[in-house]
Amino acid sequence: MNVKNLHSVYFLGIGGIGMSAIARWFAHIGVPVFGYDKTPSPLTETLESEGMHVSYRDDPDQIPAAFLQTDTKKTLVIWTPAVPQSSALFRFFTDQGYTLMKRSAVLGLITKSMETVAVAGTHGKTTTSSMIAHLLKNAGHNTAAFLGGLTQNYQSNLILHDEGSKEAPVVVVEADEFDRSFLQLHPNVSIVTSIDPDHLDIYGDPDHFLEGFLAFIRLTNPTGQLFIQHRAYEKIKDREYGTVPVRTYGLDTGSIRAENIQAGTITFSFDYCSETERIDDLNLHVPGFHNIENALAAIAAARYFGLSENAIKEGIASYRGVKRRFEFIHSGETITYIDDYAHHPEEIRSFLHSVKAMYPAKRLTAVFQPHLFTRTRDFAAGFSESLSLADEVLLLDIYPAREMPLPGVTAAMLLPAISSPVKRILEKEALLPYLKQRPPEVLVTIGAGDIDRLVEPIAKWIADERT
Repeated sequence: MNVKNLHSVYFLGIGGIGMSAIARWFAHIGVPVFGYDKTPSPLTETLESEGMHVSYRDDPDQIPAAFLQTDTKKTLVIWTPAVPQSSALFRFFTDQGYTLMKRSAVLGLITKSMETVAVAGTHGKTTTSSMIAHLLKNAGHNTAAFLGGLTQNYQSNLILHDEGSKEAPVVVVEADEFDRSFLQLHPNVSIVTSIDPDHLDIYGDPDHFLEGFLAFIRLTNPTGQLFIQHRAYEKIKDREYGTVPVRTYGLDTGSIRAENIQAGTITFSFDYCSETERIDDLNLHVPGFHNIENALAAIAAARYFGLSENAIKEGIASYRGVKRRFEFIHSGETITYIDDYAHHPEEIRSFLHSVKAMYPAKRLTAVFQPHLFTRTRDFAAGFSESLSLADEVLLLDIYPAREMPLPGVTAAMLLPAISSPVKRILEKEALLPYLKQRPPEVLVTIGAGDIDRLVEPIAKWIADERT
């Protein structure tokens, strides 16, 4: 299928961060875009302001006539597994003979003809992929990117290449392991940031999860390159992963590593060191030890494409991160407020470890919304242990996303094993009144659900307190 020849496209789940990037790409090339999502969001509102038609009822009557009156052979329905096949819209399009493709398959078609950098990993793939895209774009390299977050530099999850350029484009894509989506890609360069088990509702057990990553790595062009975090490499080194050249990286272990790390309250500085070179005095304005590790992978990829030392230093210094990844909402003398998307125990551990290093003398209050019943069940002990890094833990109810409740699986099951001096369950409506009664010194909100809707009211309260 030549996706550029389509008359119109309909997205089931258009408000998803990965879906919306592809929707924007189709709109950019002039293909009319329609879509459905369960609830309005700032992202769907932005898509509508960009000329796309979005409805919020799972009802075939809501499909615009402009889409229905087109020959089904000239249309495409793109869906995400976050929308169940029991959906009335899904059933309608299937029964009427429309062509349906998963988002991952369409992304594979779009990027198949371009040199592809695919960034996979349980954690860190959004930051790493956006950092690579920024380094290349900032240096004038002809670059496109499909990202899993809204970059602060470009205020978008889509970066477009210059189709008129004589330079062949490089496309950077976030390779999502959910539903084995990353197996639809055709990477020339692969990056694996971590292989900590997740999505066991899809893979069944950690060994099959690992096999999924091995299958992804085997897709890498053998003339290309694999950059892999050193702990992840330890998990695959004795397995069959193909013949692609491998380089490992890590904060202090691997062929690529960081030295002279200095943790500030806003900027982390470090030196990049490999077997053959070093780049000193790099300044990253996105805090976190884990973000230094992400930067090592991004710099290694940038060097692979020939970027100079000066271009890399400029790109790292000007990188501003991704929305909801260690995002400073407020930084003041009395209250510091940071929002983060972390939703896996290892992500939470890395995030809180960095925050504690930045503010060692201040009381850290963590508000966490678990994401998915199955993930909460499978990693309950890990969640409790990592959250215990905070001085105070406030747990919200589980965000179900695509899942139905599981008997006995609640946020409260995490509470007994959390060792923090203060810990409690709160309804979302009770959070702000609680914070007003017990103002935090360093506040973090953590999670991948709708906890982001609390960011604005919390920020407003903090601002009002200062006036």
